[in-house]
Amino acid sequence: MKSQIDVKTVRRPYVRPMAGWWKGNAFFVRYMVREATAVAVWVYALILTVGVLRLGQGEAAWNGWLQAMKSPLSLSLHVVLLISMVVHTYSWFEIMPKTMAPMVINGERVSAARIQRTGWSVAAVAFLVTLLLAVWSQA
Repeated sequence: MKSQIDVKTVRRPYVRPMAGWWKGNAFFVRYMVREATAVAVWVYALILTVGVLRLGQGEAAWNGWLQAMKSPLSLSLHVVLLISMVVHTYSWFEIMPKTMAPMVINGERVSAARIQRTGWSVAAVAFLVTLLLAVWSQA
């Protein structure tokens, strides 16, 4: 029969530091920026949702929301959100070729650069159409 030896260790367990783990690798920095800009998308979705709710509450509530959107703080927030949206859009088109199924046209695989250019082109056209509609509605 084996004798049982009671051994106590004096070593402390290794605890991996988690603070800033992503800062050491450029890939993870880009990933975290992409994830952070998703918060801007969420914030803007909330702003638009409140606008729709105010529209449903009547003209006075809608005009109050419009007035709030014209404040300097709101305009500053919208500039920050616009910059975040552009970064988010760029990062989205950057990863799009990596996340979608391979595209084959005329027997050849479509390059990642072509997919990104197409995404940017569609985004630019959508922006211009929205801008033209906004300007046209003000006339």
